[in-house]
Amino acid sequence: MFGRVKPLDAILATAEKKSLHRSLGAFQLTMLGVGAVIGTGIFVLTAEAAQKAGPGMMISFMIAGFVCAVSALCYAEMAAMVPVSGSAYTYSYAVMGELVAWMVGWALILEYAVAAGAVSVGWSGYVVGLIENAFSINIPDLLVRGPYDGGVINLPAMLIAGLVTWLLVIGTRESASVNAILVSIKVTALTLFVILAVPVMKMENFEPFSPLGFSGIGAAAASIFFAYVGFDAVSTAAEETKNPQRNMPIGLIGSLGICTIFYLLVAAGVIGSVGAQPVMVGGVGLEPGSPELAQQCAAIADQAVVCSKEALAWTLREIGYLQIGNLIGLAAGLALPSVILMMMFGQTRIFFVMSRDGLLPEVFSKIHPRYNTPHVITIITGVFVALFAAFFPVGLLANISNSGTLFAFAAVSIAVIVIRRKEPERHRPFRTPAIYLTAPLSLAGCLYLFYKLDWKSQQLFVIWAVIGLVVYFAYSRSRSHVGRGMVEVHEDDSDIPPQPVPPIN
Repeated sequence: MFGRVKPLDAILATAEKKSLHRSLGAFQLTMLGVGAVIGTGIFVLTAEAAQKAGPGMMISFMIAGFVCAVSALCYAEMAAMVPVSGSAYTYSYAVMGELVAWMVGWALILEYAVAAGAVSVGWSGYVVGLIENAFSINIPDLLVRGPYDGGVINLPAMLIAGLVTWLLVIGTRESASVNAILVSIKVTALTLFVILAVPVMKMENFEPFSPLGFSGIGAAAASIFFAYVGFDAVSTAAEETKNPQRNMPIGLIGSLGICTIFYLLVAAGVIGSVGAQPVMVGGVGLEPGSPELAQQCAAIADQAVVCSKEALAWTLREIGYLQIGNLIGLAAGLALPSVILMMMFGQTRIFFVMSRDGLLPEVFSKIHPRYNTPHVITIITGVFVALFAAFFPVGLLANISNSGTLFAFAAVSIAVIVIRRKEPERHRPFRTPAIYLTAPLSLAGCLYLFYKLDWKSQQLFVIWAVIGLVVYFAYSRSRSHVGRGMVEVHEDDSDIPPQPVPPIN
């Protein structure tokens, strides 16, 4: 099970060829993390969290932020020691062997594709709300919501997923400058929301604080975890960091701390201004994204934040800022497609690395003759993302994506202890502080949040894992390059578009 290990020395030998300039300080790392983290989750999952925890979702943000912080510290040691593409998949291959690496890669495939679907649904909610309010028209729910959500199909979500797929096939990747503009749009929109919503808070809207008890707070934390994903961008910048032992913890904890405070202010603004009590029947909270909740929301004409598909824009309109609410919708409409693009790019990157290792068919790394992009796997990914977005509610998609992310982070938490015990003398530019406390806390936190996911998400993850094991033993194990003694490490080309794998004789 743990026998096939991708030699760490071979990976590091090629990684050293990069020799990236160490230029990032604590401030740059912190800003990198803030830009990577703040985004989709806070725009689209606030209503989901309110339905699960009510005002108690403020505690949920703290729990999710803490789990991310300890996971990030474990991630940082591996990223600094193995500064190569492939993320948790590569770390696991080097430390715990091929089967664990395969399962981590398989989980990451689930994470990226389903997360892209979730963001597509979130984008649809804001853009539909913007069009309806700006032009005073009513778009039928049948065409802009999935069957679980009181509709038939979410056409705008399918449309944006298809458009992003086309952009990736023809080779469009965001430049750093475009990304910086989009990050500033997101941060400005959230800052504006806080400035307008926090001053009109009423303390009575915080009562009862936890209408569904601590179990509701835990369930909301498991969903809100989606709002923090992206912090690993800081971890993977370890090889470009000056004095990483000092600056990595500052960048990681600093960015997560800033984002958590930001999220708490946004949550307080929603709760205090319009209230965030869950819709309940007979004292029982209805499941977000369920037909039952859709029916109850229809009965009250969607006059509750938990019914809204664009919670922040809806809140501002309710407190009298109609046009600024529309601007928030416009900001989300402009910024969220870039998140879909990066998630789908990450998906194709994981597929490509696994294909290059022989674990997936070579056709997945087939390159378009004109655009020089992995068009086959990009189109396959795009079709699945569009289908997820068309038929499933945002909360379920976020939870399924979280299950894959939590599995990968848990694997890294174990890997960092294993490699510390096996090879204590190996050079580590960054060492996780209090490793025998931090890593178990990270593992326990990931397991707790997985446990608090809804049972459908847990079941789907188990089914996905079983399918992965079948694929591995039926196909991948016999074709693995490492298993056949072909130790190929190409990490020096990780920053250029994927190239075709030569045929194996």
